[in-house]
Amino acid sequence: MVSAYAELEEPMRGRLGGRECLYVPSCRFGLYLALRHWCEPGGRVLMSPVNDDVIFFVVLAAGLRPVQAPLDPRDGSVDAAAVPTSVWSGLSAVLTTNLYGNPDPAPELRKRCDRLGIPLIEDAAHAIGSTVGGRPVGTYGEASVFSLSKHVHAKTGGFLALADPALRDELAAARDALLRPTRPTAELAHLIRPYAEAAVRGLRLTGAARAALRTLGLEEREEIRMPLRPDALERALPAAPALEPFHPWIRVDMHAYRLRPGPAKLRRTGRRLARLDGVLAAHRAGTARLLASEYGSAAGAGAEAQPLFRVPLLVEDRDAAVAALARRRITTGYLYDPPLDAYAGERFTDPSPAPERAAWFARHALPVDPRRADEVLPALRTAGIRPAHLSTAPGGAR
Repeated sequence: MVSAYAELEEPMRGRLGGRECLYVPSCRFGLYLALRHWCEPGGRVLMSPVNDDVIFFVVLAAGLRPVQAPLDPRDGSVDAAAVPTSVWSGLSAVLTTNLYGNPDPAPELRKRCDRLGIPLIEDAAHAIGSTVGGRPVGTYGEASVFSLSKHVHAKTGGFLALADPALRDELAAARDALLRPTRPTAELAHLIRPYAEAAVRGLRLTGAARAALRTLGLEEREEIRMPLRPDALERALPAAPALEPFHPWIRVDMHAYRLRPGPAKLRRTGRRLARLDGVLAAHRAGTARLLASEYGSAAGAGAEAQPLFRVPLLVEDRDAAVAALARRRITTGYLYDPPLDAYAGERFTDPSPAPERAAWFARHALPVDPRRADEVLPALRTAGIRPAHLSTAPGGAR
C-alpha cells in the first residue's frame, strides 16, 4: 500500500516544487491531521465564513474555535487588511479557503503569521492549479491540503503537503492511526458513484432513487447547509479533539472520508491524476470566458485566468439563475449560503467583523463549471438574468 500511495504522491510533489506530500483519503481528513498537529486545543482559527460547513465541523472536531474573517465581495477571498488588530492578536492559526480556486492573499497572510508566530494552513481543495505571488497555492503554509474529488474527479483522496519533510513519518503515523479499514460497500459506492450522479442529473430520478443514493452517502443535503443540530453539537464539543463525536457532521457527502483506500480507488485515482493538465487547461479557458462576461467580477482583471474549479459569477437573483440553468439540465453545486457565522451563530463561532460582505457574496455568487461556459452564458442571457453590480456590495467598489 505504501508503494501505491507513493505513485500518487510523486507527481503532486513535482507540482508543488518538491514539497513533501502525504496521501490521505480525503481533504477533510488531511485538514484534521494538520489542525491537530499544529494547533493546541482551545485555540482560535481565522477562516472564511463562505466555505463548506464540513470544514467548519472539522475545525470544531480539532478542538478549535472558528473565527470568521472579512471577505472581498468581488471573489470571496479573505480580506486580510480588514481583520482588526484585536482579532489577529488572539489567533492560534490562519486557515485559507481559496474559494472556487480564487487564491487568498497567501503572501500577506504568511508575513502576518510569521510576525505572530502562528501557523498558516492552506485549504487548497478548489485550487490544485491556482497560483499566487508567482507560486502554486499550497506552498506558503506549514501545511496545505488538496482534494482529488474536485479537478481530478476521483471522488476520493487528497494530499497533505508539508513544508518540513522531516514531519512526514510523524504525520503518516497519525494518519494510519486514524484510518478505518476499507469496506466492500465503500469500494462499490466509489465505483458506481459517477454513474449514479449522472443518472440523477440526466434522468431526474424519483424520491425513492434519491433515498437510495443517500443510503450510499452520495446525496445527503436537502438544503444548501446541512442541519446544524445545535444541541447535539453542544454535547459533542467537550469530547474534542476527536473525530468520532463529530462523525455525523464530518461524514456528510463523503462517508468514506477516513477509510483506508482499496486498490480500485487508488488505480482510478492514478489514472485521473495523470490527466490533470488537460483538465486544468479546459478550466482555465472556460474561466477566462466567464470572467470576461457581464457576470464576471473585477477581481484579477488583467491577469492570466486561473483554472478555477468553479467560477463565481455575480448575479442579481441567484435562485432564478439556478432555475434557469436547471431547465438546461445544468446542476449548480458548491453553494455556501448563508455564511458560517449566520449559520452557526456566536454559540459556536466568532462572527466576522464585516458580515455584510460575506452575506452579499454568498447571496449573489453563482458557481459555474468553467467547462460549460458555452452553455451557461446563453442560458442566463436567454432567461434575462441580470448581473449583480459591485457598486451595491459593501466594500466591493474598489
